[in-house]
Amino acid sequence: MNIGDAAKATSLSPKTIRYYESINLVVGDRLTNGYRNYADAHIHKLRFVQRARGLGFSIDDCRALLSLYEDQNRASAEVKNIAKKHLQEIEAKISELQGLRETLSHLVAHCAGDHRPDCPIMDGLSGVLHDTSEDESRLH
Repeated sequence: MNIGDAAKATSLSPKTIRYYESINLVVGDRLTNGYRNYADAHIHKLRFVQRARGLGFSIDDCRALLSLYEDQNRASAEVKNIAKKHLQEIEAKISELQGLRETLSHLVAHCAGDHRPDCPIMDGLSGVLHDTSEDESRLH
């Protein structure tokens, strides 16, 4: 099938498929006229990468996972290690986002939001703090 049909079959854009080909992640066959041709195996790999990317795996992780997928002698421990590392990265991001939420919630809660120019949000962003609570340490 051509790239348009492959795009429809995978719900990926032709641009994304071309990108995956340009980085040698999933490379379709070339016909004698130079057009790309995607067999069922290519479509399956594109869907595999699409699902992995949907879970937030990096391109490098996708490349490693795809390589392991194609290796019938793989050890599942290798796959688990990649997934475990990614899960740890996600958990670290969640923790960071929770800290950001707490800090911003504190600033919003302490801003009067009225006609006066003083604003804890602006003070917090500029590094000037008037509040001596323990939450202030999160801004430094």
